[in-house]
Amino acid sequence: MGFAEELRNRSAEDWDAAVTHPFVDQLLDGSLPDEQLRRYLVQDYQFCDAFTALLGQAVASAPSLPSRLVFARVLGAFASDENTYFQDSFDELGVPERERRSPVLAATTTEFDALMRDALATRSYPNVLAVLLVAEWLYGDWAGRAGEPATWPAESKHAEWIRLHNNPEYNAWVSWLRDEFDAVEPSEPQERQRVAAVFAEAVRLERAFFDAALAPAALR
Repeated sequence: MGFAEELRNRSAEDWDAAVTHPFVDQLLDGSLPDEQLRRYLVQDYQFCDAFTALLGQAVASAPSLPSRLVFARVLGAFASDENTYFQDSFDELGVPERERRSPVLAATTTEFDALMRDALATRSYPNVLAVLLVAEWLYGDWAGRAGEPATWPAESKHAEWIRLHNNPEYNAWVSWLRDEFDAVEPSEPQERQRVAAVFAEAVRLERAFFDAALAPAALR
């Protein structure tokens, strides 16, 4: 068992709860109300700055040119495809520019952003990978529940979010990320424990973030 699988198994309760979350169920069957999708996307968009910086740090910290090039390609795709989805969805959902840039943040959004920035500040390749891996792998898992594209919701604001996290290129990226994480597994016990703690906290916050998307009180 690799390091990634070991840490995922340690956080299985939170991981499985996130992947099978009621928010995900409603997104996958197209029944998610616009109000809740809007709340989720506005909050999720606030991670784009820190996530982009994490990808940039991965480019800087990776041990080889081939690894740097993988992160550089993903960074370019994130800046185009995913950002386009956010902007198109915001337009459709009537989100004003001010709310896109500086909304009231849920507590979980603040916590998750802080975790990303803490990992970024360490400039530790394993720490950076731990956050990236949870974010990408867990999303790949829930999106993988969608089945064949013919069964996806009709509305693009649901279907496109699924497609962005369920396609051959994305699945290959997640597999590569897992292998890369396994390859840099720390040998020193204290560092290994620190990376494991980052991974576990990221999983916990992914679950909490879906909880917050269904709870208007989370933003008060």
